[in-house]
Order: sequence, then C-alpha cells, then structure tokens
Amino acid sequence: MLQNIPTHVIAGPLGAGKTSLIQHLMAHKPPHERWAVLVNEFGQIGLDAALMSQGSDDIAITEVAGGCVCCVNGAPFQIGLSRLLRKSRPDRLFIEPSGLGHPAQILKQLGEAPWLGVLALQPCVMVLDAQAMAQGKPLPKTQQEALKSAGLLVMNKSNSVPNEQREQIACSLPKCPVLWVEHGRIPLNTLPAAHMNISHAVDNSLIYKDFNHIGSVFSDPRTPMVMTQHQPEGWSAGWRWHPSRQFDLDLLQQWLESLDWQRAKLVIHGSAGWFSNNSVDNSIAQWKSSEWRKDSRLELIFAQPQDLDALQSGLENCLLKEVFRVAGLCCEA
Repeated sequence: MLQNIPTHVIAGPLGAGKTSLIQHLMAHKPPHERWAVLVNEFGQIGLDAALMSQGSDDIAITEVAGGCVCCVNGAPFQIGLSRLLRKSRPDRLFIEPSGLGHPAQILKQLGEAPWLGVLALQPCVMVLDAQAMAQGKPLPKTQQEALKSAGLLVMNKSNSVPNEQREQIACSLPKCPVLWVEHGRIPLNTLPAAHMNISHAVDNSLIYKDFNHIGSVFSDPRTPMVMTQHQPEGWSAGWRWHPSRQFDLDLLQQWLESLDWQRAKLVIHGSAGWFSNNSVDNSIAQWKSSEWRKDSRLELIFAQPQDLDALQSGLENCLLKEVFRVAGLCCEA
C-alpha cells in the first residue's frame, strides 16, 4: 500500500535553481532509498526529466507538461503522479512546480484527498535567486503567497551578495531557516520535516490505476515534433528531434543569443556527444554532458508570442547535414 511517503515540494520563481537543487540532492541520495521526482513544466515538450537524467535505477522521474498546475486534481497531474508512485513505490518524493505556477495551491491540494495519507507532505522548500533580490527584482505574486508555507528558504546564487544586503533581504522574508548557497547545494539533512502523529485512512482506489502511456513515435527522423503553448504567464515553443539528428553547438549558441527569451532548456545530440543546458534571461549557462539518449529536446519560454516559422527555420539551420537512404536513393537533410 502507498502510504505516508515523505513529500517535498521544491518551489520558487523561474530560473531560481530548483532543478539544480534537486539534482544535487539526487547525487547524494542514500544508497538504500528509492526516490521519485515529479516535475511540472510550463511548456508542452517535456525537458526536465532529460535534464535530470543520471542513469540511476533508484530514481524515477516523471514530467507533467502544460505549465501551471493550478489544479492538482486535474487528470494530467493525477495520472502522472499515480503512475510515478505505483511504478517506483518510492521512499521519498520530490515535486517541482513550474516557476510560473501556483505552489500555494499545489501545497493545499496535496494535503487533501486522494493524496491525504498517501503523501506525508513536508514544509515547503522555497528556492530564491539571491542576486535578483539584491537587485530589487520583485517576487511574482504567486511565489510571495507560497513564502507563507516555507519551512526552508534557499537563497541561491548568493556568493556575490554582500553580508549587508543579505541582512536586508532576510529581514523582508518570513521567519524560518535560511541557507545562502551556490548551485542549489544544500545537505539532505537540512530539508524541513513535519512531525505528524495523526494517521489517516488511506483509500488507494481513489488514485488512477488504469491508464495508457502515450508514447511518442517519430514517423520521419527528419521532422521534429513541435508544440507551443500560450498562457497569461508567457508563451513557449518546444521541439523534439530524432536522436540520429546532430546539432552544431556553436551555431545553436549563436542562434540562442540572437533571441530574447526568458528561459531556455536543452538536451542536444551534438557532433561530440550529448549535452544539456538550462539557462535564464538570455544568459547562456555552461554546457554540461548529459546521460540522456532518447531524443534531442529544446524548449524556449518568451514573455510574448513569437514567429514560430522563423524560430523553426533558425533552429533547422543549426542542424548538421545528414544523409538518409530512401528506396536506394540518397538525399541530404
């Protein structure tokens, strides 16, 4: 029976470092524990599982695409979380809401049926961008609401913030433990824990059992899957390319630098191997090697809708030429 699984919601604004924090914790997972990670993404293409992939059999990662999971009782979330729990039967669960989502609502609904008694919800971990706060950038309203439920504040990207500013920032935040860190590197034992003595009756029959996994099949290796989404919080475009297609990373970086995006997430098959990138506000982060091999994925989030055809054309110009053989004939793509 699925019951009382310690559950940590890792919330925070876009680009604060939530994924980096979870990746750091994953790298220090106790060897005897099984973990599960559910990631809510703003866009539709699904990238965070690829970014987090470490090739471990003891960590299961599932995405719920489609942006703000305002209603955790919606079918995509229910099915995604149910599948993850039944498949992995974890000792610990992490949930990362979208930085453009509504974490306070997620916390409230995870404490209600059908999750009451199944999940042992722990105080929320809020990851904040210390540099942005030092520069006076306001937190989105949805993130301010979630601060009230925080059991730990992680002030990420803090090395360049002087002590005087740290004290000023701390005074503006709720009274709870604060860690000033880089790259989301917090010890596992600093995660806040709830001490609950109340037991709840658990009815696992309320959790979705019968569902079919909708797989993605490339009908033509030369043609990517393309998905867009427009919500009040922003506009996103995502692509998935067949793993045989390779990108010129130099051209890809030049193309990214020519655009005005809020967030860029990539897992790419390049000529020298597989690489990932997770960048914010038109600032390209350092490329990292990736364990992902299923396909190349790229997702961009913009404040306003963009010309999809122009984006598609620019991205295709970053592909390396590849020869396909069709019915004995050779053609380039």
